[in-house]
Amino acid sequence: MSLSPRNRRIVQAVLYETFAIACVAPMLMLVFGQSPMSSLGLSVTMSSIALVWNYTFNFLFERWESGQAIKGRSWRRRAAHGLGFEGGLALILVPVMAGWLGITWWQAFVADLGILLFFLVYTVVFTWVFDRVFGLPQSAQAAQEPGTV
Repeated sequence: MSLSPRNRRIVQAVLYETFAIACVAPMLMLVFGQSPMSSLGLSVTMSSIALVWNYTFNFLFERWESGQAIKGRSWRRRAAHGLGFEGGLALILVPVMAGWLGITWWQAFVADLGILLFFLVYTVVFTWVFDRVFGLPQSAQAAQEPGTV
């Protein structure tokens, strides 16, 4: 299935966040003892922030990627993508979590590390599955190296 770069980023971000809310809301409820409504509210807030970050980060990543001599998406490039995305998101979400949950920034950072570990794997796997279903973006299309998908 071929999508324009803009539509591809939108579809990717919306699907990514939909599955993220389904995973994060129950985790917040269990780990922090939050009510279902509070957990859902925080996960939707975090997801909304992540949605904007997802679109922005992927736009910047694909701009960088299009200038690279080696095309395709190796596991190393996918890992760099996941680390860049999640690292930037953590910088944004730690203060939000601290305020919402009434905890210190350090506690929010530690809590975010747990979420980060989940999402680091989730991001890499989701992006791989998304690329398999929708194909690689234009920025990554060319003669592929062995070991790239």
